[in-house]
Amino acid sequence: MDLKPITREGVPAALQKAERYRLLNDSSAAESICLDVLEIDPDNQEATVSLLLAITDQFGEEMGDGVRRAREVLPRITDEYERTYYAGIICERRARAQLHRGSLGSAEVASEGFREAMGWYEKAEPMRPKGNDEAILRWNTCARMLGRHERVYVPGEYEPALDD
Repeated sequence: MDLKPITREGVPAALQKAERYRLLNDSSAAESICLDVLEIDPDNQEATVSLLLAITDQFGEEMGDGVRRAREVLPRITDEYERTYYAGIICERRARAQLHRGSLGSAEVASEGFREAMGWYEKAEPMRPKGNDEAILRWNTCARMLGRHERVYVPGEYEPALDD
């Protein structure tokens, strides 16, 4: 089925609508709108970032394919700070989704994801624009997540599965 293109004049309203859909937890609709915008304006950075966020919003539903799709969008972000920062967002949101799954081994994967996100945020911090503390705020959030959840894996700790 051929998709119908939107008009260039409709891009600003479409991006506002995508943001509203994200806020309403309808990330698949937001993703679709961003893809429509990028069809007629492939370099639109607002649509690119919104697309990445809409995909990561869906990690709780379909993480495997979502992580791949989000990572495919990342190189399209032209600003080095933002690309680095959003690499951290992908890792952090993947870790959160894994933690909420609660399956066997999910704590270990979540811990690694939070630590990987923190690494990206540390790389982004010295590149950040003046007055922009997003990378610091996200790093602190990951650190608190690691500290708050006892079930998040701490490397080197061993806890036997069965008591003798």
